[in-house]
Amino acid sequence: MHIKKNDKVKILIGKDKGKTGKVLQVMPKEGKVSIEGLNLLIKHLRPQKQGEKGQRIEFPAFINVSNVALVCPKCGKTTRVANKIVKVEGKKDKKFRACKKCQEIIE
Repeated sequence: MHIKKNDKVKILIGKDKGKTGKVLQVMPKEGKVSIEGLNLLIKHLRPQKQGEKGQRIEFPAFINVSNVALVCPKCGKTTRVANKIVKVEGKKDKKFRACKKCQEIIE
């Protein structure tokens, strides 16, 4: 998966189209991400004890990873992700994510 936790992403489709936020959770097997403050759903909870009021809880729902684009921290543009292999002397080669537009490595 090309998107990781704490990445900044932009939503491409849906009610929050065009908004950006930080990734809170990633579910790689399902191909979904949860974004802070976006794609909010409301869950109604019944009162548990007598005399207590019910509650409405807002929480960020998961969105398909194909509906978000990574925002490059260097150039600030939405981008696709490339893989760069950097050779380190005396050690194994290391694979990094890179911005397709500015060619900078994303950590």
